[in-house]
Amino acid sequence: MIDPASVLHSTFGFPAFRGVQESVVSRVLAGENTLAVMPTGAGKSLCYQLPAVMLDGTCIVVSPLIALMHDQLRAAEAVGIRAATLTSVDENRAETRGRFLDGELDLLYVAPERASGGDFRELLERGRVALFAIDEAHCVSEWGHDFRPDYRLLRPLLDRFPAVPRLALTATADAHTRADILDQLGIPRDGLIVAGFDRPNIRYAISPRDNTTRQIADLIAETPGPGIVYAQTRAATEKLAEALAKTGRPTRAYHAGLDPQVRARNQADFVASEDMVIVATVAFGMGIDKPDVRFVAHAGLPKSIEAYYQETGRAGRDGDPAIAHLFWGADDFARARQRIGEVDTARQPGERARLNALGALVETAQCRRKLLLAHFDERDAPDRCGNCDNCLAPPAAIDATMTAQKYLSAVFRTGQSFGSGYVESILTGQSSERSLMNGHERLSVFGIVDGEEAALLRPVGRALQVRDALRTNPHGGLEFGPGARASLKQGEKVELVLPPKRERRRRAGAAGGTNPVGDPLVEALRDKRRELAREASVPPYVIFHDSVLRAMAELKPDSRNALGTISGVGERKLEAYGDAFLQVIREAA
Repeated sequence: MIDPASVLHSTFGFPAFRGVQESVVSRVLAGENTLAVMPTGAGKSLCYQLPAVMLDGTCIVVSPLIALMHDQLRAAEAVGIRAATLTSVDENRAETRGRFLDGELDLLYVAPERASGGDFRELLERGRVALFAIDEAHCVSEWGHDFRPDYRLLRPLLDRFPAVPRLALTATADAHTRADILDQLGIPRDGLIVAGFDRPNIRYAISPRDNTTRQIADLIAETPGPGIVYAQTRAATEKLAEALAKTGRPTRAYHAGLDPQVRARNQADFVASEDMVIVATVAFGMGIDKPDVRFVAHAGLPKSIEAYYQETGRAGRDGDPAIAHLFWGADDFARARQRIGEVDTARQPGERARLNALGALVETAQCRRKLLLAHFDERDAPDRCGNCDNCLAPPAAIDATMTAQKYLSAVFRTGQSFGSGYVESILTGQSSERSLMNGHERLSVFGIVDGEEAALLRPVGRALQVRDALRTNPHGGLEFGPGARASLKQGEKVELVLPPKRERRRRAGAAGGTNPVGDPLVEALRDKRRELAREASVPPYVIFHDSVLRAMAELKPDSRNALGTISGVGERKLEAYGDAFLQVIREAA
């Protein structure tokens, strides 16, 4: 058999495997069933693409979204892999079936709904299958955050071809979910390979919402390159996109309620862009394979830490610096608890545990990355990562237990029916017609908070809602939750994290990995890449990643042979684009 390392270099242009890639590829080539848990950006797709080139037959790739398949198809074809998709929107389905039966495909991408059907099984039985690759494999597990019932129907198809190895891949699965994936897909326990969950190039930051539009506009101003902003509703998506467009950056909205043509155009524009911001509901992102996203912002709380990890993982897949910034509010936790009350009783404890884990993440004064990795059972991370907000600018942690007790007392004495603004006005002694009419100015809690303590009321109110000591009723009033007694009667400590004042920066380059030093040759190479991408009707990153252009600018190769030594320049791309980039380098000399 051909040496996998030589195929790695000739086809993909990489001098060596990264992380656990070699272990996964070795198992696949040996015909062993495998579950690979690898962080986004670690090169999961290569783990089936490389064997697909080497093995006799076609690798069937089960992928959850059509747009994702088409992105992966472009990337595969760009390096010379014979690939196709078989989806409801493809007009060449008959041609694709013929290519498969004639042995002319290395990769065939299908959705789980098609893969589990009888017609598709019959097609596979008439051809030659070399490998089954199940992408986003956490979708097979009810414990996963993106459970898709159709993934559960894949096992009979896999078992129909017992001699064909199966490779499941995911970036997001805790221990419970991993065990379930192994069971559901018939993979032995010794077939599990976990590469770790750390994404060291992503800078994590979490802030309470103040003025969401302004906060995200500041992030956009500071961070060149494409970005994703996640909003929680369709209406919020459109409203925020309209507001952020005023920053001057091209901005689009994306959600399931848009006209399908508009939605598809907005996604295509974003994938092709080098600086666009897309404001989307959380469904967006699984459908793209864009490596150069420089930031992901959440305008509200994600569903779980698993969802947060998955969504933030769409930043910096090319390995360059990226930012993940979450903006949250106490009302996020109130809505989340309301949703938990609407799900099956059996699922509620697990959902509450997920929400509590999110509460710990947003409230901590410790390293965000350490807490995030511990959630996925990686407990040996250093206490300080050096690339999250709490490590870069350590916050103050103060004991706010007495203030919390005053806050709870005010909620109780005013009848557990008023919102946070009114409760805080009573505590600070602000007289109003409302307080006079209700007789609340005669309460013992009226005016008991002043000076510096008054500034703590709003964050204390948030903290009490995160801990479920306070909840909001349907009318927006605060009422006691299950955690109130521990804080009010038992004196449970309430520690408050006060982040340092943030200095506003402009294009600070924290995530500007594209051309951090402003090298004119890099910009000239980017211009050439943009021109070639337009001609080929592909996104610029399909031609070459930014890291490849920076290497060209640094090494200044003067021949095809020299250019071919740069990581990421395979034989097919060298043949197609090498002379064009060498000409740019010569003209800059």
